[in-house]
Amino acid sequence: MVPAPHLLPPDDALRRQLHDEVHARPSASLQLPALVTFVAVLNTDISREQEAAHLRALPGQAALTADSLEGNFLRLQMEGYALKWERHTEFTRYSIVQPLAASDSVRQPAEVLATLAVPAQWLRTIPGATVAAVQLAMVHGDLEQGGVLMELAQKWLGGADIVGSQLGHGHSAAFTEFKIGVDGFERMLVVAPLGTSQARAGRISQRLLELETYRLMALRGLPVVKALGPELAQAETALADITARLEGNTASDQQLLDQLVALAARVERYVALHSYRFSATQAYNTLVVQRIAELREKVMPGTQTIGEFMQRRLSPAMATVAATAQRLATLSERVSRTSALLRTRVDIATEQQNQQLLEKLSRGQELQLRLQTTVEGLSIAAISYYVVSLLHYAAKAMIAAGVPINPEIAVGASVPFVLWGVWRITRKVQAAMN
Repeated sequence: MVPAPHLLPPDDALRRQLHDEVHARPSASLQLPALVTFVAVLNTDISREQEAAHLRALPGQAALTADSLEGNFLRLQMEGYALKWERHTEFTRYSIVQPLAASDSVRQPAEVLATLAVPAQWLRTIPGATVAAVQLAMVHGDLEQGGVLMELAQKWLGGADIVGSQLGHGHSAAFTEFKIGVDGFERMLVVAPLGTSQARAGRISQRLLELETYRLMALRGLPVVKALGPELAQAETALADITARLEGNTASDQQLLDQLVALAARVERYVALHSYRFSATQAYNTLVVQRIAELREKVMPGTQTIGEFMQRRLSPAMATVAATAQRLATLSERVSRTSALLRTRVDIATEQQNQQLLEKLSRGQELQLRLQTTVEGLSIAAISYYVVSLLHYAAKAMIAAGVPINPEIAVGASVPFVLWGVWRITRKVQAAMN
C-alpha cells in the first residue's frame, strides 16, 4: 500500500510531543477482585537512572535502562502482578496490581493485605522518601445492603471511624479511615457489583489514589506556613516601626534606608523560598477538588462522604496557606511602598542640597567676577603707571638731548591716551583667550 502524501506544512517541533501528551499516562485497567499496593515517593535529587536501577532488580527486567523511563510512564507485566511507574514533577508513583483469589474472601483481611506480590525489601528500598502509601482492596459485593457494606468495611479496615460513600451515584462504594497503619500503609476498600468493567475499576482506583496523593502533596504547604508565621509577624512589626520613624522623622534617612533594605532582602528571600510551594499547594488542591467532583459521591447512612471529610479537614489548611501567601505578597508590596516613600524623601532632600550648592556656586561666581573686574582695573592702572613712567624717562632723555619739551606737561597729557590704549589691549587679549 502506497502511503498517502503529506498534505500539510512542516510540523511544529513540539506538535507530536504535545499531541501525544494526552496518551502519556493511559488509564488503568483492573480485573476484580484485585489488590493495589500504591507508593508515592518524593523524587527530589533522585535520577531516572536510580529508579531504573531499582526496577531492574525485579525479575526479568535486567535490560531496563534510564531511556525506558524518558516518557515518565512505564507499565511492566510480571508473573502474577503488574507494576506501573509514573514520574511527576515532585514525586514518583509505583502501583502494583495483583489479583485476589476467591478464597481471599474468607481469609482474614490482614492476611490478604500482607500478601505482597513484590519482595518487601524491594518495596522498602524504593529511591526517595514516602509521601503516600495505600493498599486498596477492590472486591465484589451487593451495593443494595448498606449495613452489610459497613460491616465489610469495618472488617477490612479494622476501625470504627470509617469514611465512605457510593461512587458514580451508585455504581460502586468506597471506604477508608484516612489513617496510617503500623506497616505504614493506609487502607481503602472498594466494593463493586459483578460485571463491573475493567476500565471502570481502573478509573475508580486511579481517582482514589490520586485523591490521596494530591491531598498529601497539597498539605506540604501547611508546615511551611506554620514556620513562616512568626517570621512574617516579626517582619510586619519591623516595617511598622520603620514607617512610624519615617513619619515622625526621628531617624536619619541613611539609618532608615539600611534597615529597610535589610527588611526588603529578608522578605524577598521568603518569597523566593516559598512561592513555589504556595503555588504548588494551590495546584494540588485544585486537583483534589476535581477528583472529588469526579467521584460523584452519594451519601451512605451512618458515615460522611470522602468529599465532606476533605472539606472539613483539608479546606481550613488550604485557606491558611492561601492567606499566608497573600500575607507575604501584601508585605512585599508594603515594603516596596515604604521604600518608595523613603526614596522620595531622600530625593527631595538631595534636590534641596543641590539647590543650595548651586546657589553657593552662583554667589561664588559672582564674587569671582567682581574680583576679576577689580583685578583687571588694578592691572590696567599698574600697567599704565609703568608706561607713563617710561614716557617720563623718555621726555627727560629728550631734554638732555636738547629738545625743548616740558616733561611733566608731556607726560600728563599722555596719561589718558595710555590708559585708553592699555584698556583696549587688555580687552583684545581677553577676547582672544575666550
